[in-house]
Amino acid sequence: MSRTHRLFQLMQALRRMAPPVTAQALAHEMDVSLRTIYRDIDALRGLGAVIDGEAGFGFTLIEDATLPPLGFENDELEALVLGLREVSVIGDPALAKAATSALTKIQARVPPAQGHRLKHAVLDARRYWRPDPPRIDVGRLRQAAWDEVSVRFQYRDAKGAQTTRTVKPLGIVYFQDTNVLLSWCHLREDFRIFRLDRMDALEITDVSFRPHRVSLLRDHLDRIRAETQEYASHD
Repeated sequence: MSRTHRLFQLMQALRRMAPPVTAQALAHEMDVSLRTIYRDIDALRGLGAVIDGEAGFGFTLIEDATLPPLGFENDELEALVLGLREVSVIGDPALAKAATSALTKIQARVPPAQGHRLKHAVLDARRYWRPDPPRIDVGRLRQAAWDEVSVRFQYRDAKGAQTTRTVKPLGIVYFQDTNVLLSWCHLREDFRIFRLDRMDALEITDVSFRPHRVSLLRDHLDRIRAETQEYASHD
């Protein structure tokens, strides 16, 4: 293995493995000595890579614009193509546009042979119908979830009844044939799922529920999984 290839593989290992990564774990992964790992870490830092940590504590790669281009295995590239093309079909307008843009950027950054493979990928995502378009700015809703602040909106259920809901937005998921918001509803004092195409008049409040979004989302998904399994067991 050439030194250039070894440095590239070390960069990939630092990206892939859970930080902080010990030198011993890197040496085992790379099948080289500890001395080689320490020397190569210094070399990567000299090339502009921002790597936090030191011997005895482990290393963490901090991505920035000075790092060498990220490389992909062919299967990883196929997975990216499939995932991004699926987003371009089922995502809200902003995400669909972003997915198409991301594919174009990736194609321009990978080696020519992989660029050809990306452009003419074997895998694709096609649907005969798209989800009904949302009536709200989904980008604002996503940001509220990241910021962990409650939101308020008008909601129309399947029977046409309309209510005003204030919820903690936990995540947006594509279920069956539509995009939905997973949330904790203040009105029902319980987890609730709302279709994005039935939401209107979105308002972002200043009521924070940080740092509970991740744990609430995990609990909500666990409940959905349990209910799905119970339904399947009676089918």
